Amino acid sequence: MRLGINSPIVTQFPGAHAQWEADAGIGDLARIAATADRLGFDHLTCSEHVAVPVTVADERGGTYWDPLATFGFLAARTERIRMATQVLVLGYHHPLEIAKRYGTLDAISGGRLVLGVGVGSLEQEFELLGASFGDRGARADDALRALRVALSSERPEYHGPHYDFADVVVRPAASAPRVPIWVGGRTVRSLRRAMELADGWVPFGLGRRRLCEMLGEVDLPDGFDVVLAAGTIDPTADPEATRDAVGRTAEAGATIVDVTISASSADHYLDQLAATAELFGTR
Repeated sequence: MRLGINSPIVTQFPGAHAQWEADAGIGDLARIAATADRLGFDHLTCSEHVAVPVTVADERGGTYWDPLATFGFLAARTERIRMATQVLVLGYHHPLEIAKRYGTLDAISGGRLVLGVGVGSLEQEFELLGASFGDRGARADDALRALRVALSSERPEYHGPHYDFADVVVRPAASAPRVPIWVGGRTVRSLRRAMELADGWVPFGLGRRRLCEMLGEVDLPDGFDVVLAAGTIDPTADPEATRDAVGRTAEAGATIVDVTISASSADHYLDQLAATAELFGTR
């Protein structure tokens, strides 16, 4: 079982992060990333919001480190662990902008990018950025098709209803021949979008029963990843509960399990990483 880490520090939801994360910096995150890399974890995550309205921040949080800057820094301090945007909001960017910026990240990291993307749901943020909200689903589908063409090509060409380009050079391109793309969401449409246009699905906010129902109703493509969250684990204090949480998540259909690790400090987090690796043999 591959284990990914819901990175601490970079995203801070109200009531769902430890106090030490609010006071931590890039040095703490770099130590965590290097340790996770050495211990054999699959990936780190970083999400995207550009400008969260104050009225929404009380619910969704206001701290969201920029994934491109964050992963660029961490790529230089790790060797194997993958960098997963979880998620990048497609409607905020032109596909060629994503292809250039994240293709460069893939190139400098040696092919370690996982491009997690989503349609987006925060209408106020769309308005602030001048992005179209009402047709964001159709635009996201078109953007995904354009990205599949553009990410690993220096001379991409695509002709779609919302994005159209040819006779351009986008260099450097991603070094991976096919950058893994995961689609986030909680609807049947998001799962079908992922199956049709991407390489994996990262659902959120769904119970295991509903997840099993949704996955049981489709035939997943070969090699398709289902990335499910096991919730918060405390491997040192309760290894049995940790094993059970990860095991039940795998039984629900996960090919990769994301974990949120409970810790009281950065040093404690490193100990918890080691305990998790010991439990599941990630090394």
